[in-house]
Amino acid sequence: MEFELTEEQKLLQQTVRDFSQKVIAPGARERDSKGEFPRELFKEMARMGIMGMLIPEEYGGAGLNYISYSIVLEELARVDGSVALSVSAHNSLCTNHIYSFGTEEQRKRFVAPLARGEKLGAWGLTEAGSGSDAASLQTTAVLKRNKWVLNGEKVLITHGSVADTYVIMASTDRNKGKKGISAFIVERGTPGFKVGKVEDKLGMRGSDTASLIFEECIIPEESLLGKANEGFIDALKILEGGRIGIGAIALGIGRGALEESLRYAKERRQFGQPIVSFQAIQLMFADMATELDAARLLVYHAAFLKEEGLRYTKEASIAKLFASEAAMRATTKAIQIHGGYGYTKEFPVERYFRDAKLCEIGEGTSEIQRMIIAKELLKP
Repeated sequence: MEFELTEEQKLLQQTVRDFSQKVIAPGARERDSKGEFPRELFKEMARMGIMGMLIPEEYGGAGLNYISYSIVLEELARVDGSVALSVSAHNSLCTNHIYSFGTEEQRKRFVAPLARGEKLGAWGLTEAGSGSDAASLQTTAVLKRNKWVLNGEKVLITHGSVADTYVIMASTDRNKGKKGISAFIVERGTPGFKVGKVEDKLGMRGSDTASLIFEECIIPEESLLGKANEGFIDALKILEGGRIGIGAIALGIGRGALEESLRYAKERRQFGQPIVSFQAIQLMFADMATELDAARLLVYHAAFLKEEGLRYTKEASIAKLFASEAAMRATTKAIQIHGGYGYTKEFPVERYFRDAKLCEIGEGTSEIQRMIIAKELLKP
């Protein structure tokens, strides 16, 4: 693995950095305050190829590798974690699931418009009674006269109220438990499918989160995504890649907090000098920088292994675990450095702090990541 980015990756990084600073950053505070989903921003990012980063060009995507994908997410999260989270959910969960396990017909029909950003994707696994225990989901899908009938409810779904195309996991054979779960493609406007509660959240407030309700929702037989009863297995594979993305988002949030704090500490004066000259402040910066640099290497390592087709289960969990917790520590220190001002909405560090917390929960909590890591270590 090379430690230096390629010239193409450096150009990509600078392009997204400039776009993030000029276009995304100015409205981040207002979107957070109002809980608004910025659909117009996603149209602009679609023109840049950001909505189909992991998808080959033949299906309308940009064909980026996972390290380049991680670079983009870090730069987006540096100014707005909500935008980065939405981009990640659209790319690595919904679009990538259909591309990875869909038929050629499904790829052409659904992946291409998603990759071009003409449609927005959502991915539905979580339910009220099945968070970390995802395999205990209660949503069902029954095949009747060449049609699937869905019944159940999903909660905490990113893009729940704004998406056009949904990947939904449902039980097709309750007797088989997790080996009886299948995935389905459901389109917005399908009879029997409606949006439920839109969540008012602590952080990531510019990223839409809502529940989905299925009541005798009838979809075509060809809506089955992948093989019957193998949807949960496929979902776990999708989540492994998703954890790399969450790690990159956490890294970006932490980096944003570090840079904002450095800027503030150079300007803020106490006892006749900038507070950056005090050793206590310098030590906090040293810890933040060290942990975030380590997080970046862990994220890139997991991304490299995935690109090479090597096993990366443990490495993805390590990257996600360390980066998310490093971001939480960095944002906490950022508020401390800002003092009382850090507790106000005048400065972005309080938003970074709230956004960072989601990274310790989404796509598998820190506790689940530790269980995965331990399980991988204990294998013969």
